[in-house]
Amino acid sequence: MNVKELIKQLELEVLAGPFDRDISGVYVGDLLSNVMAKAKAGNLWVTIQGHQNVVAVASLGDLAAVIVVEDFEIEAAAVQRAQEKEVNLLRTPLTAVDLIRKLIELGF
Repeated sequence: MNVKELIKQLELEVLAGPFDRDISGVYVGDLLSNVMAKAKAGNLWVTIQGHQNVVAVASLGDLAAVIVVEDFEIEAAAVQRAQEKEVNLLRTPLTAVDLIRKLIELGF
């Protein structure tokens, strides 16, 4: 599945993107150093963080998208940087647990 299909399936709010990326898996976490060490290229990253460093980590890790859960605030500077770096930056009102349940239902 690609990011554009996922956005439709889960009715995600698009803050930056959608850029054409295939999804290879999912990583959940809020500690940036863990994401840098353990997330794999093509992963979705599920987090509550919405600052510029999230975009930097997603770009460095070649992640398919960042999904900010629970409608947490995303800084305007992060949105602008995500557009510049072509990082899919998405948001949902769902909790991380509920989002993961839906991702499992979709085969992730």
